[in-house]
Amino acid sequence: MTTLTAQQSPEQPGLTTVADRAVGRIAARAAVEVPDVLDCTVTARVTGGVATLDARLDLRYPAPVASTAASVRAHLVARVAALTGLRVSVVDVSVGVLRSDTPQVRRVQ
Repeated sequence: MTTLTAQQSPEQPGLTTVADRAVGRIAARAAVEVPDVLDCTVTARVTGGVATLDARLDLRYPAPVASTAASVRAHLVARVAALTGLRVSVVDVSVGVLRSDTPQVRRVQ
């Protein structure tokens, strides 16, 4: 857990505390906004107003893995900053599963 400090003034009188787990959940929701991402789990670490993210993606097959991962990185940096006020320094992305949308057809032999 980290504490973001604001200058003491009438406009911003207090502190905001953002838990690592909350940032991870926000980032996981944001990752699913990217096309071809079916599911995502994110582990976040927040230190002094800077977040590092480790995202594990389940992608739709046959999605282009490299460009989808790059899109997820850029989207997470922008969305986490917008929603939490934290700066994202590192986003590590790994692909766990490639899933097909077509249901498997079983044949009887």
